[in-house]
Amino acid sequence: MTQEWISSLSSQGLATDGSSFGAVADELIAARDGAVAAPLIDQGLIRASGADAAVFLHNLLTNDIKGITPDGARFAGFCTPKGRLLALFLIWREGEDFLLMLPREILPPMLKKLSMYVLRSKVKLSDATEERALIGFSAGAGVSPAPTLGDSAVASPRFGVAAIDGGQAIRLDDTRWLLALDAGAVGSRWQGLMSSTKSVGLAAWHWLDISVGQPSVVAATQEAFVPQMLNMELPAVAGVSFSKGCYPGQEIVARTQYLGKVKRRTFRASLANPVPPGTSVYAPETGAQHCGAIVSVAPSPTDGFECLVCVQIGAVEVGEVRVGAPDGERLEFLPLPYSIA
Repeated sequence: MTQEWISSLSSQGLATDGSSFGAVADELIAARDGAVAAPLIDQGLIRASGADAAVFLHNLLTNDIKGITPDGARFAGFCTPKGRLLALFLIWREGEDFLLMLPREILPPMLKKLSMYVLRSKVKLSDATEERALIGFSAGAGVSPAPTLGDSAVASPRFGVAAIDGGQAIRLDDTRWLLALDAGAVGSRWQGLMSSTKSVGLAAWHWLDISVGQPSVVAATQEAFVPQMLNMELPAVAGVSFSKGCYPGQEIVARTQYLGKVKRRTFRASLANPVPPGTSVYAPETGAQHCGAIVSVAPSPTDGFECLVCVQIGAVEVGEVRVGAPDGERLEFLPLPYSIA
């Protein structure tokens, strides 16, 4: 069971909340400059099995699930009928089944919500969190991950899935992979990683997510964003298909894409003090009315904190966006590795 592995991580110094192994500043610098591995204990898994699993998920989520091959993964959202995101998933296949990764804090209600749509479909949904241990691996710039992951995982394209000793490796971007390992194999695999990689906690991994502009949805931000607000239709995020057909909220998402104008986007910014996801942000032109919200926050390797913030494009262009109140701390905007134009 993965709980046994988590207990062993505690003996190695991992904080109860998984944030660090005791030296956040050092871990952030290591994540910025070198190879690191992070136990993703804040993430869970839903397993979808059965003859209709692909069609069932395809009809509910924002991306083309039927097009996921055995060696591929996709990022997708689950929306309300009004097009507001309830969850984001990374999805890949394990044999005939599909595994959906999402934050543990929203897994129970999302499993219940998805189950309401099963009806007569030949689909079984279950909580598979204890079946697999999830580890984030980042090679860092200029570091070869081949000795750690194997040639097939390194050669995979983005969202490619490769079999590795003890499980699967899903390539997330140029330097990062998700390792989904069998519960019985994770202990030895983790020890192997530690021979050439520094262990870091969730704070460092979440900073890496922010640095590449990878959005997330947690309990505090459910129903706060439509997909385009989180840049999901852009190739760099790749979480929406506009050719796959209907799903809950599809009409709103398509109308926003083809008939409207996206007025809010997700940007990267720095701030001196942390605030929780969902915190409102303000701009002079909107007065006491908020113009967006914080998506995610993590400590920065250069002191202070960094965040992803969904905010009106015009407010960013003016450069006067404040957190928590119209006179709150001013955000300093940082570059993203992709264009949102």
